Amino acid sequence: MFSLGILTISTSGHQGKREDTSGMAISRILAPPIFKEERYEMIADVQEVIEDRFRTWADDEGLDLIVSTGGTGLGRYDVTPEACLAVIDREVPGMAETMRAETLSKTPMAMLSRSVVGARGHTLIVTLPGSPKAVEECLEVILPVLPHALEILKDRAEGHPTGH
Repeated sequence: MFSLGILTISTSGHQGKREDTSGMAISRILAPPIFKEERYEMIADVQEVIEDRFRTWADDEGLDLIVSTGGTGLGRYDVTPEACLAVIDREVPGMAETMRAETLSKTPMAMLSRSVVGARGHTLIVTLPGSPKAVEECLEVILPVLPHALEILKDRAEGHPTGH
């Protein structure tokens, strides 16, 4: 079982003005027996706070996977990609690119997503858009490779699942 942290980035949600349906979608999709939710928090769209949560959950908590929702668009306060890029050691562009490419067939708005995926130490960080539908569609795309990616980061992977 992989440990999971869910970070919802929404100033209005943090202020109690909006229900966190996107975070709930992550929790529903990334559920036992593969994932165990260890941390959940809703924070405001403040880059330094987002960076701090990513660092703390990866370094101090040792979570295997951190999935955030919100702050990946073009708005002035959408700073989640910048926060992720500031803390990761390595980007995993194929995951973010594939999420955008696959969801583009469902909505042209996928072109506006600035989602980032990257590794910090042994932790994978995935930043998703803020809508529950986008969360579901993006996770559907990457879910088949998540366990293998996490095994690689934990130095437990043996070979490639497809035989390549």
